[in-house]
Amino acid sequence: MTSRRDLLQALAMGGAGLLAGVSSGARAQHEGHDMSGMDMGDMKKPMPPAAGLVPPKALQRHPQGYLPVRTLNGWTLPYKLNGGVKEFHLVAEEIEHEFAPGCRAKCWGYNGTTPGPTIEAVDGDRVRIFVTNRLGEYTTVHWHGIDLPNGYDGVGGLNQPHIKPGETYVYEFTLKQHGTHMYHPHADEMTQMAFGMMGLFIIHPREVEDVPIDRDYAFLLHNWALHPGTYRPDPSVMQDFDLWTFNSKVFPAIDHLVARTGERIRIRIGNLSMWNHPIHLHSNPFWVTGSDGGRWPRAQWRREVTEIVGVGQMRDFEFEATEPGDWALHCHMAHHTMNAMGHGIPNPAGVDQSGVQDDIRKHLPGYMAMGRYGMSEHGEHLKMGVPGPVNTLPMMAGDGQFGPIEMGGMFTVVKVRNDLAAGDYRDPGWYQFPKGTVARRVSADPDFGSPPRRHPYGSTSPAPVMQPEMPAMDHSKHGG
Repeated sequence: MTSRRDLLQALAMGGAGLLAGVSSGARAQHEGHDMSGMDMGDMKKPMPPAAGLVPPKALQRHPQGYLPVRTLNGWTLPYKLNGGVKEFHLVAEEIEHEFAPGCRAKCWGYNGTTPGPTIEAVDGDRVRIFVTNRLGEYTTVHWHGIDLPNGYDGVGGLNQPHIKPGETYVYEFTLKQHGTHMYHPHADEMTQMAFGMMGLFIIHPREVEDVPIDRDYAFLLHNWALHPGTYRPDPSVMQDFDLWTFNSKVFPAIDHLVARTGERIRIRIGNLSMWNHPIHLHSNPFWVTGSDGGRWPRAQWRREVTEIVGVGQMRDFEFEATEPGDWALHCHMAHHTMNAMGHGIPNPAGVDQSGVQDDIRKHLPGYMAMGRYGMSEHGEHLKMGVPGPVNTLPMMAGDGQFGPIEMGGMFTVVKVRNDLAAGDYRDPGWYQFPKGTVARRVSADPDFGSPPRRHPYGSTSPAPVMQPEMPAMDHSKHGG
């Protein structure tokens, strides 16, 4: 009997050895993540973290006709075909998760990851989903936006008994729709979702789409309150979050999206955070083409460069890759593209802190004042070896070929290339710009920061306005 772990390891290496002795039909099911060779005993074993489950060149069309999605920093859940029913297995459990190198936390998820694995099926399929609870408290699973019998909707106490620790429940229903959907708990939601329990549920149409897709990406938006120096998210925070993520990763740990010029790309985005996110794609205007309700009729498609994905919503973006390069994809709320956000701290912009810095260093050696000219210093000081709180990322991070990218949180890059092989999802590296196509310096002002002077065109160029230092407070006037 082939074990679950052996199968996953074989798939990660391309699956050639494992699949060599089986029929061509079974080999074809490899692309559909079939688990026909397993029994439920194997399925009860914990799923190891398996980013990159499907090798980069293996995303070919499923025998049912659909192109499997590529989940950023994630993977698709294998299934077992049993009497025509697709059987999946989810395990709710505590996990150790890395948001980016240098920041890890105890989170909750499914099958070893947050988000949990993506479930993929086809409109008309009958699915049977086993859910095992390895948490210390009860849970359920709600299949967000999916039309199904009421007893499988997953609201604990309303539609079903809670799944207690150590129990396994089963959900079984026939899919009646297609579209981009999600799953998450509907039991102690505040805690379980704040700790990372969520996943994607993609239902492909039974008929081939009239406008075919060449690359299909998917990810979930989420927020976390991981206070500096701590190792567990804080589920009591409702607004002042510290980390904003695509698929539970912050930039620069978020996977890039790659495409070849001329290809049609779909990006499926779901929002299980507690905030609305205006998602912006540089260069390529896109069409908003779908939601939980599936791909919309073409007459309803609309052209955008920024689209708000509201809390609990799904949106599908589609665009044709026309211009090669490295194009940013990010939330347009500036503080959502930063890490380790601080709240309620003094504003040091424009303040000469040299004296304050010297005084503080007497009590806290190594202290460095930051923020007089902006917050770029924050990331630079950490690169210079100035320590921040343990297990806490710099607010801005990532390096490109021209220097610091100064981003974090909900930010990644769409890499479009002319010569990328079809079906190749490997990172092609930074874009090599043709000569003369990069913005460049043409002059430098040697008098920058000096008193006002006459501009070449006749106007006066004022010196930068600096906030004056605050005078020392006389505490005797305040009873102290």
